[in-house]
Amino acid sequence: MKLGFAVKVLGREGLKSNDSRRWQNSPHLSVSLAYLRDLLVYLRETGIKMYRMSSDLAPYVTHPELTQFHGQIEECAEELAAIGQMAREQGVRLSFHPSAFVLLNAADETVAQKSIADLTAQARMLDLMGLGPEAVVVTHVGGRYGNKAESLRRFVERYRTLPEPVRRRLVLENDERSYTFGDVYAVHEQTGIRLVFDQLHELCNPTPGLTLRAALERALATWPAGQTPKIHYSTTRTAMIETADKRLQMPLLSQHADLIDPFAFIDLLRSAKGLRDFDVMLECKAKDIALLRLREHLHRLAPDLVQAWRIE
Repeated sequence: MKLGFAVKVLGREGLKSNDSRRWQNSPHLSVSLAYLRDLLVYLRETGIKMYRMSSDLAPYVTHPELTQFHGQIEECAEELAAIGQMAREQGVRLSFHPSAFVLLNAADETVAQKSIADLTAQARMLDLMGLGPEAVVVTHVGGRYGNKAESLRRFVERYRTLPEPVRRRLVLENDERSYTFGDVYAVHEQTGIRLVFDQLHELCNPTPGLTLRAALERALATWPAGQTPKIHYSTTRTAMIETADKRLQMPLLSQHADLIDPFAFIDLLRSAKGLRDFDVMLECKAKDIALLRLREHLHRLAPDLVQAWRIE
């Protein structure tokens, strides 16, 4: 079992996830890849085997008006291949998760086409890296747009028209508000798309009549034999939130905590006994620090599970 974190490194100063300069300063994928190379060195030193890359790795690559950025993926084909080789040699599983503005089921056709362009760009980068089928692009169904059934149908129809490289990389995740695991499983039954089970989203937006273990088992089964599924795991935030004017607000159930509750994670592993192997992307505000802390706790509290799941 590989444990991963998303985008930003907090455990070492000076490591950047992408070239975040504004367009006026000519940011480029080549700069992002240099940052990613340094980040992979850090992952090797810490033994982390899973990482979600920034969705802005190739800055402005699909911006409709800034066409000067559109060719940077092909311009960096050799650098992408080198990054992919480095990741494979280290056994690091890489992925993308596009921003909330990527909406394949958008009612606005312009938004949908821009979303397809973003998905195509990210799938292309994974292909040029030479990564296998476990390197995926994770997306949500999108909005309800006043008609959930119609919005689900629109997702299915647009998915079927996607370029083959995108369909090969794209996986679907349940969300905390609009689409339960049951909803995305229905999409899988129509399309064959693989599913990423998000445990906190399912707790916040449960599928009627389905236990967490049953949902997890169904999600894992959507991945073909020979591929290791992955899930998303997070702990709900319980600390009060201090606003800019020093007022305190209650956190939302769907908000991620800084760290992962090790006892809850141990419960997950025990409840998943007998299921096929899977990897876990940790979604928490403390990023790699939270991963390293969880790994330490697991070795101390549940060495039997570390051995049984071969946790890295």
